[in-house]
Amino acid sequence: MRKVFWICLLILPASVFSQTYITRNGNIQFKSKTPLEDIYAENRQVYAVIDVPKKNLAFTCLVKGFLFKKELMQQHFNENYVESDRYPKANFIGSYTGEVDTKKDGIYAVEVQGKLYLHGVTQQIVVPASIEVSNKKLIGTADFKLTPADFNIKIPSLVKDKIAKQIDVHVLVECTLK
Repeated sequence: MRKVFWICLLILPASVFSQTYITRNGNIQFKSKTPLEDIYAENRQVYAVIDVPKKNLAFTCLVKGFLFKKELMQQHFNENYVESDRYPKANFIGSYTGEVDTKKDGIYAVEVQGKLYLHGVTQQIVVPASIEVSNKKLIGTADFKLTPADFNIKIPSLVKDKIAKQIDVHVLVECTLK
């Protein structure tokens, strides 16, 4: 009995004070808009973790999880551009600045900074974002632009006018307390 008491005493504080929020079905969308063609893809299988006390966050997804309206675009994306068989995952590991009070519903402006790994390349990024506290959930959103060339993604000259130089990215994660 005494042993169980001490084990509970050691485990309880970690679970009571833990403020780690997770999701396995976050959402990342990207768009490329040019006069010749609009490209849109979405991945709804994004794993995200937000550690509130440490102000750390991490995201990961399978690149093949991005779905396009046109099957041929999806095939070209995976085979020719991001080479998803060779580089199957995209990851972000970083932190945020700003205060988020998980006991008070509201929208909190933050700045996210960290390392984005895509197509075998790691780039440091800094983007404005928001974390909304609502019904004991954290809803994180961010909108930013990425340049394919920064990640050594080569666009063939035949289609270079059909793909924007900068890609619009939208991230939405709704995380619950772990």
